[in-house]
Amino acid sequence: MSGHSKWSTIKRKKEKTDGARAKVFTKIGRELAVAVREGGSADPSANAKLRECIAKAKANNVPNENIERIIKKAAGSADGSNYESITYEGYGPCGIAVIVETLTDNRNRTAGDIRHYFDKFGGNLGTQGCVSFMFTQKGLLIIEKEDNDEDKLMEDALEAGAEDFSSESADVYEIYTDPADFSAVMEALENKGYVFVSADVSMIPSTYTKIDDPEACEKMQKLLDMLDDNDDVQNVYHNWDMPESDDED
Repeated sequence: MSGHSKWSTIKRKKEKTDGARAKVFTKIGRELAVAVREGGSADPSANAKLRECIAKAKANNVPNENIERIIKKAAGSADGSNYESITYEGYGPCGIAVIVETLTDNRNRTAGDIRHYFDKFGGNLGTQGCVSFMFTQKGLLIIEKEDNDEDKLMEDALEAGAEDFSSESADVYEIYTDPADFSAVMEALENKGYVFVSADVSMIPSTYTKIDDPEACEKMQKLLDMLDDNDDVQNVYHNWDMPESDDED
């Protein structure tokens, strides 16, 4: 199991401008608010989805006071309760499998946007289930290699209940968990002083696909960028084995 392409995507997002980071904060804020309302509780210990969202927020450097303010507001307000979660599946250039998770208050607008992006950049939007069978939901914790001992981290992670540990990436360690164990493993490692560059329950592909054609690579990256920039899109998962050279763009 490899999170190489996941890490490539995370690095790109972390290198974006302040304006783009503000958009990430807004999206995570919406996700937090919906988690409170749908989970029926503003208490993370009683709301697993909220715990996951808080972990994601912290890994994206959302300040604690922002997180607390969003949760408090969501708990005492019905505003925004009309958002619904819709997942789209399709293929990018060269048959790359893509899953797009959205939160929207206008499904017609969102569906039109998503379809337009796929069509514009050489892909096609498919039916529900057309690519999701290629993915498995897993908790994924990513920790920088610098200043962290591999053997000690692996021991701590497995002791905390992690399913798998990978050091394949040049920059980071990847820790995989069952989704139900994600919060417990994350909390155990946090208590030992580990800091995450990413912490989320993700859709992990069973296999990755390379794109050899430079033009198709460019189209695939533009598709991902357009999806990421859309306000309604919360998460994008894919099985593109992104070239190492793209990491440094």
